[in-house]
Amino acid sequence: MKLFNAARSSASVRVRIALNLKGLPFEYVPVGLVKGDQFKDDFRALNPAELVPVLQLDDGNTLVQSLAIIEYLEEKYPQPPLLPHDALGRAYVRAIALAIACEIHPLNNLRVLRYLVRTLGASDDAKNAWYRHWVEQGLAQVEAQLVAGRRCGRFVLGDQVTLADVLIVPQIFNARRFDCRLDHVPTVMRIFDACMQLPAFVAAQPEQQPDFA
Repeated sequence: MKLFNAARSSASVRVRIALNLKGLPFEYVPVGLVKGDQFKDDFRALNPAELVPVLQLDDGNTLVQSLAIIEYLEEKYPQPPLLPHDALGRAYVRAIALAIACEIHPLNNLRVLRYLVRTLGASDDAKNAWYRHWVEQGLAQVEAQLVAGRRCGRFVLGDQVTLADVLIVPQIFNARRFDCRLDHVPTVMRIFDACMQLPAFVAAQPEQQPDFA
C-alpha cells in the first residue's frame, strides 16, 4: 500500500496511526501541501478533492477521507479492533471521533486558514485566534462528552485503543502547535498521554516523518 500524505496533516496522522496499530506496512509518499502538490494533475488524478490522505491499495484502487480509510482497514484487517463489538460502544466511539473530524477539524484545516488570510485579509494574529477559539471550544465539548459518558479507562473506552483515541491524538498535536489552551481538558490530555506511550502513536507523529519541516 502507498499512503499519500503530509507530516503535519492531522487526517494523515490518523491513518498512519491506524496502519501502525494494525501492523500494516505502507510506502510513505509525501505531498507538499504548502508547495501546492495537492493541486497538481498527478495528485488530482488520485483525489479530485485535492486533499490528503489517499491510500492506494496494492490492486490500484484508491481510498480517500481518513475515516473512510480507517473503516476500510477495520473491515479488511479486523485485528486488533479499533471499534468495539457492541452497537452502543461503536456509536459512542464514533460520536467522539466525529466530534473531532466534523466539528473541530473542518474549521481549522489549511484551506480555511489560507482563505482567512488571503481572501478575507485576516492578520496572522487573527488567524491564530480563530484557530485557538474553535479548537479550545471543540475540545471542551469532547471533554464534556467523555466525562458525561463515564466510559473512560486508560483510553476513551476502557483500556482498549479505539477509533476515538486515534482521532484525539492528532488534534492535540495541532493544538500544541498553535499554542491552544489545554488545561481545561484534563481527561482528553490524560488519554493523549496514555496513547503516546504506545509505539504506533509515537511513530505516526509529524516529527517522525521524512517530510516534516
